[in-house]
Amino acid sequence: QVQLVESGGGLVQAGGSLRLSCAVSGAAFSSYAMGWFRQAPGKEREFVSTISRYGGGTTYYAESVKGRFTISRDNAKNTVYLQMNSLKPEDTADYYCAAGLSGVSLVRSAYKYWGQGTQVTVSA
Repeated sequence: QVQLVESGGGLVQAGGSLRLSCAVSGAAFSSYAMGWFRQAPGKEREFVSTISRYGGGTTYYAESVKGRFTISRDNAKNTVYLQMNSLKPEDTADYYCAAGLSGVSLVRSAYKYWGQGTQVTVSA
C-alpha cells in the first residue's frame, strides 16, 4: 500500500520560510513524478509545483510561487521537499503531496496517490 505523509507545516510570519517534507512508502519512489498542491479554505485545490521522476531534472511551478518555492527530491530517503521562502499570507493553505506515474503534470487527475496534507498558516 502506497502511503504519503507530509510534515513541516506550521505558523510563520510573512516573509518567513518553511520546508515541507513528504515521505513515501510502499512504492518505487524514484519512478514516480511528485507534485505539491494546496487548498485554501473555500477554494479549489490548486497546483503548486511538480518534479520529474528519477533524477528530478524537470520542475514546474505555479506563477504565484515561482522564485519563492523550490521543489526537490531525495530518492535515497523516498522523500520530496518543498522549500518555501518569502511566504505571504495568501500562501496560507493545506498543502498536499501527490505521486503519479505519468510524468510531470499540473493536473490533479495525473496523480494517483495523495497524502493527508499539512497546514501552513502565514500571518501578516
